[in-house]
Amino acid sequence: MTDTFTLVALLVPCLVIAIVFHEVAHGFAAKALGDPTASERGRLTLNPIRHVDPVGTLLVPGALLAFGAPPFGWAKPVPVNQWRLDNPRFGMMAVAAAGPASNFLLAVIGVTLLGLLGQGAGASVAGGGLVLVTDAAGNVLPLDNALLYFVLINLFIGLFNLLPIPPFDGSHIVAGLLPARLRAYWSRLQRLGIVLIFAVIGFSWVFGTGWLEATLGPPMEWAMTFLFSLAGYNPGFF
Repeated sequence: MTDTFTLVALLVPCLVIAIVFHEVAHGFAAKALGDPTASERGRLTLNPIRHVDPVGTLLVPGALLAFGAPPFGWAKPVPVNQWRLDNPRFGMMAVAAAGPASNFLLAVIGVTLLGLLGQGAGASVAGGGLVLVTDAAGNVLPLDNALLYFVLINLFIGLFNLLPIPPFDGSHIVAGLLPARLRAYWSRLQRLGIVLIFAVIGFSWVFGTGWLEATLGPPMEWAMTFLFSLAGYNPGFF
């Protein structure tokens, strides 16, 4: 039980930071490409209160953690007006890509800090397959664990959002790559975004997360192996 509370205390702040930076990155990218809508509405801020969605930022991640599923969530989307972008088609692709890119950058920063400040000499596996880094005496190292999960969450959110499922960022990238006729049909699916999100969550609860592991597992494993080895950690215990 103590391990569970420790993990929740570590995961929730990391998740909020990852989501907020993700959304703000969208807004800054849009502004740089001609659309100042987010700036005009006061959304280019790192104040989490401005971005928290009661369902996506609190309820869904909390429920997933409670059921032992991989935590993910979303914030209130930063408003982007595609038609104010200098190049609506390719600008929207760049704005969509900016969110996951920010998460990958945060993951690199987290690994860098882990390599500089981390002091873990071993690892113990907690319930549900989650890992707590400990010292040689078995004491949990809060800083190591905070940075470790900060990296994992950012990698997961970045990769998850690249899935080509409306309204995830990957779907906007796909839309920009499609010819005009198919793009119109694809855009209609974007309107069903929240329905599709809950369909994905419901499917995962009913049939398990095997599809998610098969899809995101290989790139997650590669990224984790590469990044954590740079920080001097043996990724084998993940």
